[in-house]
Amino acid sequence: MQKGGRSNPGGFLIEQRRLEKQPAEQRVRAFTEITLKPTAERGTAQASRCTDCGVPFCQNACPLQNNIPDWLALSADGDLREAWRVASATSTMPEICGRICPQDRLCEGACTLQQSGWDGVTIGSVEAWIADAAFDNGWVEPIRPLAERGQSVAVVGSGPAGLAAADRLRSEGYAVVVYDRHDRAGGLLTYGIPGFKLEKRIVQRRVDRLIESGVEFALNTNVGVDVTMDELRARHDAVLLAMGVYQARTLSVPGRGPNDTVAALDFLIAQNRVDCGDAADASAPHAAGRDVVVVGGGDTAMDCVRTAVRQGANSVVCLYRRDRDNMPGSAREVQNAEEEGVRFEWLGAPKALMSKGEAVVAVRAHRMALTEAAPSGRRDIAPLAGSDFDLPADLVIEALGFEPEAFAEQLDAGLGLTKWNTLQVARGGFATTLPGVFAAGDAVRGASLVVWAVRDGQDAAAEIDRYLRARTEEAAA
Repeated sequence: MQKGGRSNPGGFLIEQRRLEKQPAEQRVRAFTEITLKPTAERGTAQASRCTDCGVPFCQNACPLQNNIPDWLALSADGDLREAWRVASATSTMPEICGRICPQDRLCEGACTLQQSGWDGVTIGSVEAWIADAAFDNGWVEPIRPLAERGQSVAVVGSGPAGLAAADRLRSEGYAVVVYDRHDRAGGLLTYGIPGFKLEKRIVQRRVDRLIESGVEFALNTNVGVDVTMDELRARHDAVLLAMGVYQARTLSVPGRGPNDTVAALDFLIAQNRVDCGDAADASAPHAAGRDVVVVGGGDTAMDCVRTAVRQGANSVVCLYRRDRDNMPGSAREVQNAEEEGVRFEWLGAPKALMSKGEAVVAVRAHRMALTEAAPSGRRDIAPLAGSDFDLPADLVIEALGFEPEAFAEQLDAGLGLTKWNTLQVARGGFATTLPGVFAAGDAVRGASLVVWAVRDGQDAAAEIDRYLRARTEEAAA
């Protein structure tokens, strides 16, 4: 290692080693994170594998444009505190993104070593290690603005976009109130992502820091029901809408009745509430002793199949209409699911739900074939004649993605919507059609990655800051 924080150009010869995982037979008994905490020796060794490329492809592939080579070099030098400072300069949630980002499709997939056949640097695990060290050593302090602005901002939604925006707005000296309809902050970080990927304490300590910084949380408050948009706009100088998208897509097949399937989020929320310390709800969907079929191929589907295994399902099958290479979920999560006993039926699509009496007993599916690539680059699918097969199932979970809710009806008739029913914002910005009201995250871009929500929340906060400063200057003129 050379002085000045530049990494060892020969470090790539060190073997790539991801964080050690608990054995599958052990980890499926609990909802705690499956990875084991790295030693300082292993963390610095992996960080030192960075070759300090002239063009940092890893940084370019990161939605947050994190200064990855810089904090890898600092970590390799053992200067974790400075590495944390650099990492947190561009991201309000390094400890969360380091755990749940699909790095194989982002920074790690773009790593020059990965592209050269040497196996990429394990960027995500180093990022989480740096952040955990910062919290453990007390380097993460409450936000103390240089000056109070004397203006307030309402943030609607406490998911990643809302929390990121609250962090940046408070840093600029604004009074921030975060409104959320749930009883806990965190949005999908708390109620959508299982503890074996992201323990609830990790989310809560980030929320606690915001509270210590002076951010207020108005929980159990459904904007549009408990408080109107007009009231919010009257109370605050600006409003940011960061509610996410929660409307589940549903199967459209013969035999599906209103109570024959379970929405993925309902299934996950029930278990996450237990992980948060709530008493189990006897009426909530549970996989114990049941044959489970999860329909879908994204990360939410992976969360469902792995949750079902831990709940004690008799069998767990993931039914996905495309092949493994075209699966939208993280390859890492697919591997974890397979290790834990999940069976994948690739190129299989549901055709009907089969019932005995009033109870579903099987999913009838048929095989699909991939067609030639379309001009867009995506290969379509077509059913194969005579390829029907049945999967035993007395619990069918729909993990087909999410759509926007009726934002305009619930919030305000003056809010413009796109053709996808997401909130309409100005080109290249976050301002909605209502003056002083902004929007960010999945409510604007549709269901997407947590890291994109963080990026949107931070950028929206910067735009709100510019807007309020301009108004202050106009008033003073």
